[in-house]
Amino acid sequence: MVTLTKAEERIMKILWKIEKGFVNDILEHFPDPKPPYNSVSTIVRVLVKKEIVSFKKYGNTYEYYPLISKEEYRKGQMGKLLKDYYNNSLKQVVNFFSENKNLDVDEVDEVMNMLNELKKKKKNG
Repeated sequence: MVTLTKAEERIMKILWKIEKGFVNDILEHFPDPKPPYNSVSTIVRVLVKKEIVSFKKYGNTYEYYPLISKEEYRKGQMGKLLKDYYNNSLKQVVNFFSENKNLDVDEVDEVMNMLNELKKKKKNG
């Protein structure tokens, strides 16, 4: 899985939201002050080279669309984070978050329920 820069991720988030679009369509979703057209166009072309984005040509203009879903990218990034920082250990992840004093009790209960469901599924095969 390719890791994207913050600028590339920002554009991908827009493409995931709009599903396909021209550079001007992407620019519309940036807050003011908007980045220069050429900067966005360059980043989109880099995403094409990375095979994360493809395009359909209409004369001299290009309509871009993502080749991977947001979920696929998120899954890859979470896997990388888990491997690189937590030795592929869910226990280490939970320990990290348990040290955070600002956890919401309801959210902790919800996570516990999710973990219990995961445990049931693993036991049942």
